[in-house]
Amino acid sequence: MRRLAALVLAALLCPHGASAATTAYHLDPTASTVAFETDFGPDLITGSIPLEKADLKLDFENVTNCTVDVALDVTGAKASFPFAAQALKGPKVLDARGHPRMTFESTSVKRAGEAADVTGNLTIRGVTRPVTLHAQIFRPKGSAEGELDHLTVKLTGNVNRSDFGATGWSDMVGDQVRIIITARIDAAG
Repeated sequence: MRRLAALVLAALLCPHGASAATTAYHLDPTASTVAFETDFGPDLITGSIPLEKADLKLDFENVTNCTVDVALDVTGAKASFPFAAQALKGPKVLDARGHPRMTFESTSVKRAGEAADVTGNLTIRGVTRPVTLHAQIFRPKGSAEGELDHLTVKLTGNVNRSDFGATGWSDMVGDQVRIIITARIDAAG
C-alpha cells in the first residue's frame, strides 16, 4: 500500500465536491490490528489486543462530524513473551476477568495539519479517561484519486497505564503505553 495521506486527508478535511453525507464504514478484522508497546527495562514489551468491533463514520465534507467507536477483547491480549501476556491480562494490569472489554468512543475530531486528532473517552478496567489519538488515512495502491470506498486508518497515541489503575509491576514495566491501531475499513452499502 502506498502512502497517499495528503490526498485522502485533503478530501477528508477540505470540502470540494465530495459527498456531503456521513459515510459508515465496516471494519475488516483480518486486516486490522491494535498493537502496543511499553518499556521493560532496556527492552520493549510489544503485543496486540483483538478488535471486537469498530464503528466508524466519516464525513468527507465536515471532519467534525466524524465518529469512532471501538471495542477491544482484553481476554485475547497477546504480548511478546508468555509471562508478559499472563501478567497483562491479570488483575494487576488489565484485569481481563473483571473487565473483558476495553472501549474508545470519540467526542471530537479536529484537523491537525495533513492528519486529524481524534479525542475521546478510553475505558480500561472500568476507568474512563479522555485520550487524543493522531489519525492518518491511506488509500490502497492503485486506487483512483477520490476513491474512498476502501481505506486504512492509522491511529497512534500514548496513555499512562497508572491513570487506569493498571499499576502492576511498575518497578519493571514502564508507565507509558504507546498505541498503534491499523484499521482496514470498507464503505458500507
